[in-house]
Parts: sequence; C-alpha cells; structure tokens
Amino acid sequence: MTTGPRRPIAVFDLDNTLADTAHRQRFLQARPRDWDAFFAAAPQDPPLPEGVALARASAGECEVVYLTGRPERCRRDTLAWLAAHGLPEGRVHMRGNADRRPARRTKLEVLRRLARTREVRMLVDDDELVCQDAERAGFRVVRARWAASSAELRTAQEREGRT
Repeated sequence: MTTGPRRPIAVFDLDNTLADTAHRQRFLQARPRDWDAFFAAAPQDPPLPEGVALARASAGECEVVYLTGRPERCRRDTLAWLAAHGLPEGRVHMRGNADRRPARRTKLEVLRRLARTREVRMLVDDDELVCQDAERAGFRVVRARWAASSAELRTAQEREGRT
C-alpha cells in the first residue's frame, strides 16, 4: 500500500455499517426475493449511531470513501441518504447493476485499486467474509458489529452478489 502527500482513506460500507437495514430485510425472505422493494426502501434506513460517529471522527484525519454492494441504480438515493444524515462527503463506489460477484470479491478489488495511489487507513464493514479477505490482503479492518444481521442478508451478499 502506498502513501502520498494526500490524506489517507477510511473506507466505509453502508448497509448494516452506517445504515440500519432491519426494516427492509423482510423483502429478502420472500421467494423470489423482492430486490426492487429492498432497494426502494433504503432511503428510509435509520442511521446506525456507532458507524456514523466513526465516519465523522475519521473525517478529521482521513478522506472518507464509501464502498457498497448496492447497485449503481441506487446512487441518487444513496447520496441523498448520506447527505440527509450528515455523513462526510466522499466518493461512493457502487456495484455495477449487473454485477453479481460476491461482495468480498468486488470490495477487495476496489480496495486494491484505491491502495495503488493512497494509504487505506481502514475498512469498516459488517460482512465477515469481506473483513477476512481484506485482512488477508493486508488491510486494517474494523468490524461493524453494531447492527443485527440476518442469514438472508448474508446470502444476498455472498451467494447472490446483490448488496
């Protein structure tokens, strides 16, 4: 990982790290899963105080970057949510609309790309597999264990490449 004259980067996941998805996980229990409803409900996510506080504190020393498994079609809602909850401005890296690779692969790819030109100070994420792969690749990880996760969400993240 390289360092430069610019501030290091602190990378934050969104779902279940900054945004509480509990109210919309019900859409993942249906068969077939209702992805349109799941993502349409994201603007109503309450913020997770622990994650928001960490992002705000990190902005003092780092450039905050957001790395989410949400599809690109959710960009407008995601940017509005970040602004509405007073999160630091920062680049938002999203999954391509048709990208169904596991989150641990897509996120590690972005982390490595970021690390080519900047120091990545930390990744904050709730997905254990993402965290494990990032640590194996040499990144410092903070596990976001402040939100309740569900088996449905883990399946969506890892097997279906949806969030």
